[in-house]
Amino acid sequence: MSYTLDYFKALAAENLTEERFQHTIGVEAWAGKLALKFGLNKQAAALAALTHDLAKQFSLADQLAKAKEYNLIYYPEDLDHPQVLHGRIAAYVLENEYQISDRDILNAVANHTLGRPEMSPLEMLIYSADLTEPGRNFPGVDKLRQKLYHDLSRGTLACLEHTMQYLKDNKKVIHPLTLLTYKDLKHKLSI
Repeated sequence: MSYTLDYFKALAAENLTEERFQHTIGVEAWAGKLALKFGLNKQAAALAALTHDLAKQFSLADQLAKAKEYNLIYYPEDLDHPQVLHGRIAAYVLENEYQISDRDILNAVANHTLGRPEMSPLEMLIYSADLTEPGRNFPGVDKLRQKLYHDLSRGTLACLEHTMQYLKDNKKVIHPLTLLTYKDLKHKLSI
């Protein structure tokens, strides 16, 4: 069966809270603008945006159980912070239940929370659009949007820096994958 963007939008509406659905629609809209700006596939961006939080509605216990069942635990920190697993679970579901085979879309969904070294432009776009979509309202978000719209890589680096500072300020653990992502992107941009 071939699934349409409308199908995935309806799936999101059915499975997410109204607030989470509005966030998802915001990510889709912002990702679409960014995709056009940077010459990326708008359909791929829309699909990744509509499905990035597909597993977010699962309880943390269910997310952890599914991640274990699907062999998606890659770091010890994943066990302590199962909320970071919903992207990997969503990508697994897309691939195995909906036969989505585009690796770039699956990676964008899987890595939208923590990032990863060697992120593709689509991965950077979804990672950053998730943080900066129009419904987000926090100090500095407008500046992040401007940086992102000007330069996808540097904007993504700014989003990573913002996220790490937020976690540090709130005495939360910075996942090692986010640190690796930051170091990788910073190194690439300094060359």
